[in-house]
Amino acid sequence: MPRPLLIASLGNPPPSHTNTLHSAGHTLLSALREALGYPPFARDRSLGNGLVSRGGDFTLWQSPSLMNVSGKAVAGAWKGFLRDLSPDDRAGARLVVVHDELESPLGKIKVKKGGSPRGHNGIKSCSGSLGGMEFWRVGVGIGRPESRESGDVAAYVMRKMTVGEVMRVKGGVEEVLRAVNDMRDG
Repeated sequence: MPRPLLIASLGNPPPSHTNTLHSAGHTLLSALREALGYPPFARDRSLGNGLVSRGGDFTLWQSPSLMNVSGKAVAGAWKGFLRDLSPDDRAGARLVVVHDELESPLGKIKVKKGGSPRGHNGIKSCSGSLGGMEFWRVGVGIGRPESRESGDVAAYVMRKMTVGEVMRVKGGVEEVLRAVNDMRDG
């Protein structure tokens, strides 16, 4: 029996932050929505006021919060998602968080269950708000500037992606689709 999945992306809210490197998770989730043929995202108060697209096996959810404080919204969406499931489905449900990955090359997909946030403030916020609950993570690489200075890193992640960079991020969608299908079936 397939497991219900809430696939949640972290990033900064649109429209001013659309297609920034820091919102690569939203960009990748939008590509997943298109690949699945799901309806456009629409705001849903019952799921943490995020943007939601529901289709066959997955519920796709984009965080409405700023990246570094997204945990409360993710926890609210998870609670609402579970509330709508039968007790049997609730027991097998999984949360998958899609986020940018600063330490990986642009477009590289990393899938893992749990683990350290490795300095990712959005993941730290989610872990804290979910009470340490283990969840699946799908990181999409955004590269890293040469400088390690916090101001330079902030400017880098907040810049808009080029068309080519957006295509490289979206290019990971088939790998993500295989991964979430495995999570659903496993």
